[in-house]
This record gives sequence, structure tokens and C-alpha cells, in this order.
Amino acid sequence: MGLSARLLHFEAIDSTNAEAHRLAREGERGPLWIIADLQSQGRGRLGRHWVSEPGNLYATFVFTLECTTLTASQIGFVAALAIRDTALALLPRGFGPIMIKWPNDVQLAGAKFAGILPETVAQSGDGRTTVALGMGLNLAHAPEGTPYPVTSLMRHGARATPRECLDVLDRSLAHWLAVWREGRGFADIRANWLSYAAGLGQEFRAVINQNEVRGRFADLGDDGAMILTLPDGSLKPIHSGEVRRP
Repeated sequence: MGLSARLLHFEAIDSTNAEAHRLAREGERGPLWIIADLQSQGRGRLGRHWVSEPGNLYATFVFTLECTTLTASQIGFVAALAIRDTALALLPRGFGPIMIKWPNDVQLAGAKFAGILPETVAQSGDGRTTVALGMGLNLAHAPEGTPYPVTSLMRHGARATPRECLDVLDRSLAHWLAVWREGRGFADIRANWLSYAAGLGQEFRAVINQNEVRGRFADLGDDGAMILTLPDGSLKPIHSGEVRRP
């Protein structure tokens, strides 16, 4: 069974998302998968470097949505569910737990094995938004010296090449995009995401513009914000920034 979109494969590149930006400037609107065996300048959230050794999956899905940029920002939650399903399909039966740390770090037994970087690469005057959905899955390797636990799927019994992983991810992403329906089905995405949310009901510390906020992870907002219950009982939506447990 083939992919649902065209495929552009590089042996080495700076980053698949960077290539998506370049292609979008030339008029590319997808659907298109961009994958690379090696990235020299892989990026994660908050501008962090994403270590990119051969043997892992480094992929960007370029596609156009008939919705606003604000609605398109929900795509990270869609992708997290797709990656979770992909890992479940590749791992030995019954393995887990696979949880999602807000906003979109997918974790296996408490250690991160995947990252997601959605970016808007083009907008049209008729309300369409072209997105580059970058996804990295640690299949064979996990970086060392990170400030948080990391792992690879092979450490837990998965046996798949990056191309085989892409086939599974393509099907999983297509499923969850159909559930999402360009924002109209976000309530279903939100409900599923919350059922796998790491630390729901627990205390978190959020650092926003160098200011610290502490509260209990109570909910996921309709706009994708992390809702914290503060010590005084008020609710604080967190839309961006560094979030971790105390």
C-alpha cells in the first residue's frame, strides 16, 4: 500500500522543515512528504537543535488547509495522536504506556521518543493555510545529554526502517486528520488527547517570558491551551513557553 502523498527523499539535508519553507516559496502546496536520512540542522520547539542521526525518521508533511492559521495551530495535537498510534503499531503487543506531554512531546514509559514542529509556510487570500508538519521519531537512536529522559523505539523491541515507519505514520495521520476535519472535529481530538495526557491532574511549573507560574494541570482548552488551576483556584491558560513538573 503506497503513501497518500508524493514523496521527496534526501540522503542529507539541513532540515526537512527548511526544505518545506523553500518549496512553499516556489509555490508548493502539497500534499507532499519530505524525508531525509540525515539532518544537519534539525530543529525542535523553541528553536532547539534536534539531533538527527541516520536510522531515525525525519519527516515533514506539507499540506494545505481551508482554515485560518489559528485553527491550523491545532495540528500538533492531531500529529501527537498519529505518532502515538504509529508507535503502538511498531512496538511489541501490549507495550506501554505511551503518553503525550503538553503540547506535543510523545513519551514512552516517561521518556521522549518523538517531537513535532508544525509551521505555517504559506497563506492565500482565500483563507487557505499551507502547513509544514515536521515530525521526528527516534527509531534506532536517542540523543545523549538531554535535560529530560529520552529513548528510542528499538530499545523497547520495535523493528522498523524509517521508510516502514513512514508508511504507518502516513496511515495514522490520515485517520486523525479525517477525525479533526480542519478544526470541526477538534472536540474529538481534544477528548482523545486528554485520555493520554501526561501529568493530567498533577502540579506543573510554566515559565513564560521569564515569569514562573505553578498550578495543577486541569484541562486542555478549546484553543489547545494548557489550563492550570492556580493555588487561589483561578484558571490560567498557558499557550506557549516551557512547561515541566516541579
